[in-house]
Amino acid sequence: MNTRGQISGMSGSDPRRPLLTLRAAVILLGGLVAGAATATLTYLGVHDLPAAVLVGIPACAGAIKFLDYLIA
Repeated sequence: MNTRGQISGMSGSDPRRPLLTLRAAVILLGGLVAGAATATLTYLGVHDLPAAVLVGIPACAGAIKFLDYLIA
């Protein structure tokens, strides 16, 4: 009888392994929270949605890079 690992050719791997590691999930979630918070505060300050989005995207990227460095 074939198991799922033998059919896919990945012998020795767990077929129920997570899509993301816990570290990657925490880093991505932290970046999204930082970007959303930055965009929200920018929108509340200037009342311009496109500007808020354009500020939130690099804030998210910067937070992801910082958290990747910080969480070893």
